[in-house]
Amino acid sequence: MTQTLHIVGGGMAGSEAAWQAANAGRRVVIHEMRPGVETFAHRTGHLAEMVCSNSFRSDDDEQNAVGLLHWEMRQAGGVIMTTADAHKLPAGGALAVDRDPFAEAVTAKLTAHPNISVSYEEIDSLPDDGHWIIATGPLTSGPLAEAIRAETGAEALAFFDAIAPIVYAETIDMGQAWEQSRYDKGETEVEQKAYINCPLSRDQYEAFIDALLAADKTAFKEGETAGYFDGCLPIEVMAERGRETLRHGPMKPIGLTNPHAPAEKPHAVVQLRRDNALGTLYNIVGFQTKMKYGAQGDVFRMIPGLQDAKFARLGGIHRNTFLNSPTLLDGQMRLKSRPNIRFAGQITGVEGYVESAAMGLLAGRLAVAEMTGTALPPVPQTTAMGALVTHITGGAEAKTFQPMNVNFGLFPPVEGLKGGRRGRKDRYRAYTDRAKADWRAWLAATALDAA
Repeated sequence: MTQTLHIVGGGMAGSEAAWQAANAGRRVVIHEMRPGVETFAHRTGHLAEMVCSNSFRSDDDEQNAVGLLHWEMRQAGGVIMTTADAHKLPAGGALAVDRDPFAEAVTAKLTAHPNISVSYEEIDSLPDDGHWIIATGPLTSGPLAEAIRAETGAEALAFFDAIAPIVYAETIDMGQAWEQSRYDKGETEVEQKAYINCPLSRDQYEAFIDALLAADKTAFKEGETAGYFDGCLPIEVMAERGRETLRHGPMKPIGLTNPHAPAEKPHAVVQLRRDNALGTLYNIVGFQTKMKYGAQGDVFRMIPGLQDAKFARLGGIHRNTFLNSPTLLDGQMRLKSRPNIRFAGQITGVEGYVESAAMGLLAGRLAVAEMTGTALPPVPQTTAMGALVTHITGGAEAKTFQPMNVNFGLFPPVEGLKGGRRGRKDRYRAYTDRAKADWRAWLAATALDAA
């Protein structure tokens, strides 16, 4: 207990790293700049606050790579997944959480842990000694980002993330909208009605696209040339790629039947997902936007069922900074030029709450191993965790490196299985069966007793 692990950033990755290290007996200090130093997206000073969405995406651990990552984190005793499970909301086959109670619960667990303390301060430089994990996420403060840039000698890489608006449920017109998960997915009636759907006719859809394209948008500041992350495109950017793009994306009408007019197939459908346990708030799924606030209200109220909508939060856009990790980090997630510093979370070039927390989980375990002089075997690339960390620390092409969600394309092929769409179900099941066996073996071989 003479060594302390310092973690900069109390988001998903920092919180998970702290939990893993503290449970292994290490003393941990989380350095969190909020609420003293605010960000564009955060509203509280809670640890693990969710800002862009309340979804952890698919929870299918047999056919989906992110669902498999959920499973692996649960097996490792992850605080993020345990708390998410305790605060989950109906979301069909996805895992969505009640974001405020979730963050409050993570904060309570971490602050109550005898090995964890939280120091509310901004870290604005890179430490020369000690054991550190930097998990500052997409909203790394300016001074620290500049210190990282100066150390690495590289121009900071970045893209833009957008945030979707949240609607008060009582202002949704259920005389036009209806409750249904796509294809009635879910084992219970509550799950099968986890989404509110707003239908648009062809004329309504065309008018909506016209208004979306004409609306006032937030302009980038001078010198900002970063693009968007493809998994989080603003809806107006999607619309600019073609008028039918939204109908084949977040507004696709398939798998849904309007009980108000069952004989009429909607031309497009806007879905809203519950954002809190009370069911008083709903976020508009996939409707990230950079429209100005006034324009958002005008455009979104064109959607049938939302004509009287009132918004608890409007959408927005923020810069997301990340490292060229294949160039700068070693296989242990350490900065090559300063191996006393590890990086974890979105700043490493993973995208998504789950992926960020997973890299925090791994960074925390790797730090403990180093502090105790224990040599850990590499995480098997056949696991979701291993596939992701291998990608960011050397598997990706450095010249074209961009943020990545976990996906089966990162996994080594299973010998003897055919490619193509027809064999996909068997192939994905083979990936997940292999991953589960290898992850269990790795956890058993690398167990670090609290000391």
